Amino acid sequence: MTRPLYLDPDLADSDVVILGGAEGRHAATVRRTQPGEQIDVANGQGLRLTIEVEAVAKSEVRGKVVRRLQEEPPRIHLTIVQGLAKGGRSEQAVETCTEFGADAFIPWMSERAIVRWDAARAGKGRAKWQDTAWAAAKQSRRAFVPRVEPVVTSPELAQLVAEFPGKVFLCHEEASQRLVDVLPHTPGPEQIMVIIGPEGGISPAEVDALTQAGASPVLLGAHVLRSATAGAWASAVIRAKLG
Repeated sequence: MTRPLYLDPDLADSDVVILGGAEGRHAATVRRTQPGEQIDVANGQGLRLTIEVEAVAKSEVRGKVVRRLQEEPPRIHLTIVQGLAKGGRSEQAVETCTEFGADAFIPWMSERAIVRWDAARAGKGRAKWQDTAWAAAKQSRRAFVPRVEPVVTSPELAQLVAEFPGKVFLCHEEASQRLVDVLPHTPGPEQIMVIIGPEGGISPAEVDALTQAGASPVLLGAHVLRSATAGAWASAVIRAKLG
């Protein structure tokens, strides 16, 4: 069984680690960590320290570092643009995509999105997505935590696509090419963006604007996937083929 992972954004590369706060309480009281056990602590940006626990308090775990690793980021940086969805499905998408290897998320308030983020809700919504990515990174033992960017409208997304330095794939059920067939011919871009529409789909005007900006429409497979699962499918295929 793999070692449990805890995340501390303030983690420093030292010989002794004191894990406190919510993570320390979780390790001490929920998981009942005992002296002599080994756990991993990461900073969310690739630094992973394995510590041998020496002391456990009510909300703190202390141990000596027995292994240290500064992991390299994936060769392909994968950004998922996720259309806002209702009923917790946006968070489901963030959770699963994080486990499957996404590196960043951009919330998209598209024309047909039922959920709308005004100025007051945007901050809370983004924070909720970031918390979801944080928890999913812990679950999947990732030393890198994906970053959630600010929400964008359709015109703003088209501008991002036009300026994006890598390849952009627009997932659409009327596309003629499959993502799995296009990827082997992609000349190893360092960045890939995948755009997933909301539950109501992507409007023709949005498809036109995004393709004119440089996005390539692709099919994901033989079946139409939900907004909450499409990004995970794409993430898995991209990681399997391109690393």
